Formats: sequence, C-alpha cells, structure tokens
Amino acid sequence: MFRRKKKDEPTEAPVAPEPTEVAATAADTEPAAEASATPEAERATEVRASAEAGAVKQDEKRASASRRGNRVQKVGTVSSDKMQKTVVVRVDRLVLHPKYRRYVRRTSKFMAHDDLGATAGDRVRIVETRPLSAKKRWRVVEIVQKAAK
Repeated sequence: MFRRKKKDEPTEAPVAPEPTEVAATAADTEPAAEASATPEAERATEVRASAEAGAVKQDEKRASASRRGNRVQKVGTVSSDKMQKTVVVRVDRLVLHPKYRRYVRRTSKFMAHDDLGATAGDRVRIVETRPLSAKKRWRVVEIVQKAAK
C-alpha cells in the first residue's frame, strides 16, 4: 500500500516558476519609486504592484489547473433518469476475446451528476470528478445526441 515518509528522506522540491515579464517590469519600476518622493507617486506604485501580484496569482491558478491534467472522459447512453440531478450512464466498449479472437461487448454503468437535464436514451459525455456521493464520481458535461422520440 502506502509507505510513510521518514523525516530524513529528501523530498522533491516544487519547481520554482520562471520569472515572467510582469516580474521584470516590477523590478524596473522600483528604482523609479525610490526617486519619486511624493505620496501620490508612492501610492500609485503600490497600487500597480498589487495589480501585478494579482495577475501573477491568476497565472499560477491557470498553471495549477493545467498541471491537474486531462480528466477521463467517456461517452455513453443514459439508461435511467429517475433520480434528482443524477443519471445512470451505460458505457459500452469492445474487448478482444483472448481465446476466440472475436470482439465482445462489455458494459459499465456510471452514476453521473446531471445539471443539463438529460433523459433516458440520450448520448452524453461524462467526465471524472471528485466524489459527489457514495456512488457518484462523474459529471455530465454535454448532451451529444438527444433521444429519438
């Protein structure tokens, strides 16, 4: 299973972000702030620095979202929509039989959170997400094809 880390073991240090243009412009404006002695100029410099810090934080958020990677997506058919904001999605896949060398259909059923209002028979795309309940770990992203009525 999992092994606890010992205190003396080296851990992987996070990679420091590369300096961006925003940081370079902040370094360029610091000497100008020292040269100006008026309170208005100092206040303007503080506001500019806080705005640049906010921009850096947004860049870090985008970078962390991309570090999370691509989440698993599956396309399946809604087999049940009798629950509130939950649908059961049946995903079919073809597997090569090891002995007979024929393709066999295997089905898996996933419970997915549905804010879009999918009904039974719809083809939907689901994406993996954090656990939403005891059995729900998927979310409906889009309705690919509505059911024929």
